[in-house]
Amino acid sequence: MTQYMVAIHHPDDFEPFSEPETTRRDISALNEEMIAAGVRVFVGGLQPVSTAKAVRLRPQGALLVTDGPYLETKEHIGGFWVLEVATPEEALEWGRKAAIACRAPVEVRPFGAPGGDRN
Repeated sequence: MTQYMVAIHHPDDFEPFSEPETTRRDISALNEEMIAAGVRVFVGGLQPVSTAKAVRLRPQGALLVTDGPYLETKEHIGGFWVLEVATPEEALEWGRKAAIACRAPVEVRPFGAPGGDRN
């Protein structure tokens, strides 16, 4: 079995816990479904992108720490699940359910090297 990240993307100005009750209910139902199916390894929401710090390696090995995310984009990962499933198709099906429940774009990506080797 391979582990997959199912990441939810939010706009920069998204406020955690600002979803309507119907969305929170749908996300809770999805979490319960994942648990019942035995695929959920971990789930976590992230604080606003304004709380992020970026650490960059500079020439000669110095480190630069700056406020904000590493990449400058209009969307950032707002939270994610780690799922353990048998096939990429199964991971994508959970990603579809996540996009519906969260009402947001979702990225599905396997962990580790191609072929499932994580070492």
